[in-house]
Amino acid sequence: MGRIMGIDYGSKRTGLAVTDPLKMIAQPLEMVYTADLKMYLDSYLYDEDVECFVVGMPTNLNGTDTDATQPVKQFIEALKNAYPNIPVNTIDERLTSHEAQQSIIASGAKKSQRQNKGLIDAVSASLILQTYLQKIS
Repeated sequence: MGRIMGIDYGSKRTGLAVTDPLKMIAQPLEMVYTADLKMYLDSYLYDEDVECFVVGMPTNLNGTDTDATQPVKQFIEALKNAYPNIPVNTIDERLTSHEAQQSIIASGAKKSQRQNKGLIDAVSASLILQTYLQKIS
């Protein structure tokens, strides 16, 4: 059984999350520098079976594109070309970074952890993935 991978794509850093093999729980995986993302995905996919990607699509509160929307669309096309046998889905990622920070605070994390942008990116990816899991269940 394959996992589902959530991706919070950014120009500098990308947050990654995966489900358990039963596809019930989303958990943060890692933050990867975007320049190293392809190499990381190649390695991860060599060891793990991923049956689909879920990429967060940035939009404004009114539903219009943001400055980050076009780079994410370009990333999605590159992802489809690099891994043509793995479907790519998108999910609205409005406010996930804010929700991730609130989740980290609620967990009782220390101030240094709350300011860790890599942790925020990975938790954001987890929230994107959890939203997708709720949508398909």
